[in-house]
Amino acid sequence: MNETATNEMIITAKTVEEALARACAELGAPSVDALTYTVLEEPKRGLFGLGAAPARVQVSYAAPVAEEAPAAAADPALSFIETLLKNMQLDVDVKMTEPAQGEKYISITGDAAGVLIGHHGDTLDALQYLTNLAVNKKRGDSKRDYVKVTVDVENYRAKREETLRALARRKADAVLKYGKSIMLEPMNPYERRIIHSEVQLIDGVSTNSVGTDNNRKIVIFPEDRGALNRGKKSDEE
Repeated sequence: MNETATNEMIITAKTVEEALARACAELGAPSVDALTYTVLEEPKRGLFGLGAAPARVQVSYAAPVAEEAPAAAADPALSFIETLLKNMQLDVDVKMTEPAQGEKYISITGDAAGVLIGHHGDTLDALQYLTNLAVNKKRGDSKRDYVKVTVDVENYRAKREETLRALARRKADAVLKYGKSIMLEPMNPYERRIIHSEVQLIDGVSTNSVGTDNNRKIVIFPEDRGALNRGKKSDEE
């Protein structure tokens, strides 16, 4: 049902017709037919200009009220993060972009945001994992495409990637200098892929992954001593 808002006014003019025309303009009515009016006083011409009086018309117009569009549904990824941070009572700013189809990037900034990073990003990774779990959880029989959500804090992921690439170059140089393999600390699959890709750019050294689950580590070794291990850089990741 369309709602209306009624506006009323009294118009004075030389004639009733002029009063109605002015009412249309002031009330935004499309035509005189849309007005409801009562002539309070008919105009008087007078004699030689004496005793003349304008017409007075009471006019009302029921203007249709535009219906408000329903509010857009909150994005589930953004809503999950904002609710979680609110419950944690963290005063931070949250923004979301969609760099590609099926991908969402959520950036968290603020003086209190650092607590969300953890040791080498452990807390941040856990937050990202929970967000992806919540967003891609199946509800009923609905079939939805998988959405990849990346959660970042104060641009930590770019800084961490550069740190890892610098580490890979530094350790590769040591392997070339001393001719001995070097084992790095345990890393998650994302970080191991960064190390693998950076070492691949350096001649004379190669990488392999050893260990299981969360204790999986990368070994950087001289290629002339690791011929049997070549080709295993990324197939285990």
